[in-house]
Amino acid sequence: MDWKISLSRQADKFLQQRHLPDEFAIEPVQRAIRKLSGETVAVNLKRLTGKWTGYYRARVGKVRVIFSIDFEERTVLIEVVDNRGSAYQ
Repeated sequence: MDWKISLSRQADKFLQQRHLPDEFAIEPVQRAIRKLSGETVAVNLKRLTGKWTGYYRARVGKVRVIFSIDFEERTVLIEVVDNRGSAYQ
């Protein structure tokens, strides 16, 4: 993939505090891009509404990865990586 995927400060901090590699958040986003491109890929993906309009959510167990995709620039910004109850605040 030739997509540029970057992490926000909050996402990076969450991963560092829990000693998780960046791939923990990047891999579901890569699968989401493939799913949105038309491939059949197993990923729990949802388009968000309300305050998070324009963002997508990927579920990884009890952790949520909230990200935005710019298809024209081929960039992804992972805004939030957090536990289920705290991710949408």
